[in-house]
Amino acid sequence: MTWLITGGAGYIGAHVVRAMLDAGEQAVVYDDLSTGIADRVPADVPLVVGSVLDGELVSRTLTERSVTGVVHLAAKKQVGESMELPLHYYRENVEGLRVLLEAVTAAEVGSFVFSSSAAVYGMPDVNLVTEETPCVPMSPYGETKLAGEWLVRATGRATGLSTASLRYFNVAGAASPELADVGVFNLIPMVFEKLTENAPPRIFGDDYPTPDGTCVRDYIHVVDLAEAHVTAARALQASPGSNFTLNIGRGEGVSVREMIDRINALTGYDRPPVTTPRRPGDPARVVASADRIATELDWKAKYDVQDMITSAWAGWVRLHPKAARG
Repeated sequence: MTWLITGGAGYIGAHVVRAMLDAGEQAVVYDDLSTGIADRVPADVPLVVGSVLDGELVSRTLTERSVTGVVHLAAKKQVGESMELPLHYYRENVEGLRVLLEAVTAAEVGSFVFSSSAAVYGMPDVNLVTEETPCVPMSPYGETKLAGEWLVRATGRATGLSTASLRYFNVAGAASPELADVGVFNLIPMVFEKLTENAPPRIFGDDYPTPDGTCVRDYIHVVDLAEAHVTAARALQASPGSNFTLNIGRGEGVSVREMIDRINALTGYDRPPVTTPRRPGDPARVVASADRIATELDWKAKYDVQDMITSAWAGWVRLHPKAARG
């Protein structure tokens, strides 16, 4: 099969492209390069530069490249930014998806994998979040992902398109240093940045109802996440007309304080964190139940948190050589 991977020049997308190639699939990358990096795309993989809002270009790409399946990762994804720019997020994430699905169905593409997020759950008051946990998103970003799931599911039911919505938890790590996340929006790179600036890492609130008072999250290695995409894609191929929604996580919670301690130990820095006030909307605990994907698709994460920190640090040092200690 030939898979069109939107956002394939991004951090997660580049890993999905490589996982697809390693599995023997053909890939075409479609990316507007607003945050993606062209050099992440392998030389033998076609790169089409454009927005998913450009229906004509999308349709032409699907036809000319003989695309048989789509993995849709292209989206705006910063929670805070979405609070300030909700119209922009709905246009890019929901209208962009509608345009893409319109082109996909017209071209009679058979399979569609949608990049969703644990942000659809909001602040779940449960120990483990299952796919049946009520979705009450707390940001326009989370709302657009939930609306996207609805749109994907409805399109599949109406047209026979095989669809999967994958709800990512906290993604970290890298397959190799050159594929590392260059953004500083998630906990691990935020801690790296503070340490290498000779500043203490920050904890946003230490009075949560958790064992050490800090927020608890489920982290998933980006390599595991990419392989989950391949597993889902092949499941859709094997079962035409299927439609499923799955959590992608490890089912293991790690607190913010524990993560900072691990990063300090691995990097050789010994800089205790400082506590600042809570951020609005941060739930105390969000940890996935990954039972459904294990049962239905026989997939399970292979890498642990230490692997994530180690590989992410290698990528950080590649970009910031002076950060290395010793």
